Formats: sequence, C-alpha cells, structure tokens
Amino acid sequence: MFGTLALRRLTPVALIAASALVLASCGSDDGKDKTSSSKSPSSSPSATTDANGCGTYAAGKSSDAVKVTGDIGKAQAATFGTPLTATDIERTVLTKGTGAATTKGQTVDTLISVYLGKDGKALGSQPVSLTVGDESMIKAFTAGIDCVPIGSRVVVAAPAKDMYGDQGNPQLGITAKDTLVIVTDVIGLKKQLVPQAWKAAPKVTFDAKGTPTVKLPATKPPTQLLLKVLRPGDGDVVKAGDSVTVDYQGTSWNSKKIFDQSYGKQPATFTTDGVVEGFGAALVGQKVGTRLIVSIPPKYAYGEKGAGQELSGQTLVFVIEIKKTAAAQ
Repeated sequence: MFGTLALRRLTPVALIAASALVLASCGSDDGKDKTSSSKSPSSSPSATTDANGCGTYAAGKSSDAVKVTGDIGKAQAATFGTPLTATDIERTVLTKGTGAATTKGQTVDTLISVYLGKDGKALGSQPVSLTVGDESMIKAFTAGIDCVPIGSRVVVAAPAKDMYGDQGNPQLGITAKDTLVIVTDVIGLKKQLVPQAWKAAPKVTFDAKGTPTVKLPATKPPTQLLLKVLRPGDGDVVKAGDSVTVDYQGTSWNSKKIFDQSYGKQPATFTTDGVVEGFGAALVGQKVGTRLIVSIPPKYAYGEKGAGQELSGQTLVFVIEIKKTAAAQ
C-alpha cells in the first residue's frame, strides 16, 4: 500500500523532499528583485511582507551570473561559470513578462529546469503547474513564480542545505554543500481541468461496510479524464483550492490491483490542488455526499512511463466519496 502520499501532486524536478517555505516577493520595475537595506542575496522567513503577502527576494551575484537561451515556455539552456555558490536564496528576473503579476492562490503553468551549481550539470527539465504561495512547497521553487508578471523568466540560486537539510538529496546526487540553479518560465494561468462524462464506466458495488469493489474490463484504458457520479450529494459545493475530506479507493487499470485506499481506515483530507491533477479535478464542482468514479490517464496522474514514480505510465481509477469541504486556511 502506498498510503495517502500516493495522491500527492508531483513536484518539480529535484523536488522529491518537501520543506516549509514563505511567500516570495514582487519584482521591481527594472526586472530584478532588489533590497536596499541588506547585502544578503535573498529573503528569509522573517522578511517583511507587503499588502499582497509578498516578501523581498534580492538578486545576487550568483543568480545574475546565469544566462539562459531558448524561447520562453518552450526551451531552456542555462550556462554559468562554475562552481557557482549561493549562501541564501537569490532571485533574478531575467525577462520581465508583460502580463499581470501572479498572486497568492493562483495556479500557473511553468517550465522548470534545474542545474547543479558546482559543475553546471542539468538535473532535468519539465512542465509543471505550481500554486503561488503554496506553503507545502520548497521555497526555492515557489520563489520562481511568486508575485512575478506572467511571461517572466526567473533564475533562482539556492543552497541545497536549505532545501533538503544536512542529508542533501542522494537520489539526485545533491549534497548539502551544493547550490542549485532553478530556471522558471511563468507561462500563464492554469485553466481548471474538467472531466468528461464516463458513459461506459465499470460497475461499482459496495459491501455492508460501504467499501467499494470495481471490476475493470480487460480493455485498453481510456486516454481522457472521465468521471461518472454514482450518487449525487446535496451538501456544499467543492471549490478549487478547498480542503476536502474524502474516502477513496485507487486501482491501477494496468495491474487491476488496489494500490491505495482510505476505506477501512480514516477519511483523508487534502486540498484539491495538493493532489494529482486528475483527482483534484474530479472533486471541484461536486457536492458533499457525492460518490463518484473517475479514470485518470498518466498525464493527469504521475506522468508517462519513465517519469520516475512507481505509478508513472499507469491509468488510475478512483472511487471517491466526498465527506466535507471547507476553504483552505
């Protein structure tokens, strides 16, 4: 069994270990974030904030030294002198977008690339959706999207120790002494994913305790996000970003085996934007009390095969019962 962590939304390249963060800063008019009272290249958790909840991230010698080529949102190739080191988070807005500045709670589509400062090695690049001001994410990653204009290209240089602690991230070859360079293209606001009606959904039965059983057909899985309401609810409507309490059972279409469930345990609570995209989308717009079944293709779950997760490349089928919803704190 995976436990409820199996539902967690995938995080950017090199973001396997989570840590607390604070809100990032608004960019200055010249396209680079600066502070006038400190030589420190970045903000700290105690940084002052403005009326929008934005702190102050400063550009520094390391973040300023990174050059990036490629069309914004399509390709990123960063070059810099090595070794590149940073003792705190540094943020440079290489290209200031022409759109409105992002605000807390917005979800944006981005392209992110990560490099090792000591040798310039590329750790990976991937598109990912991130939520501005998400306190469950590593601060160095949200620094690239918090309070910057849509269309911006942002470079963040950050010490790995602040992100992963003294142990670093051995899985990615990152030590606590390393510095990471993170390039983020802020492409645009993410549109809410809406499931299509699942007209040929498999039959779901429930035993005396209310635990579901799903019999999946021996056919190829659907390629679209499909949903069928098994029993409509009559409670409050789930809104995007809400904290929702549910019972759920997850089955892999590929293996036909249950990989995770809350039935027989305790209902699980999480925000709609804190789980894999297809799961969150299945909740938004539904009422408390609703039972539903949803089929989530890999691109809305854990990525295509080879994405580095145990469930990558698999279509996931969830039976969900919504118990409660509330605005996230």
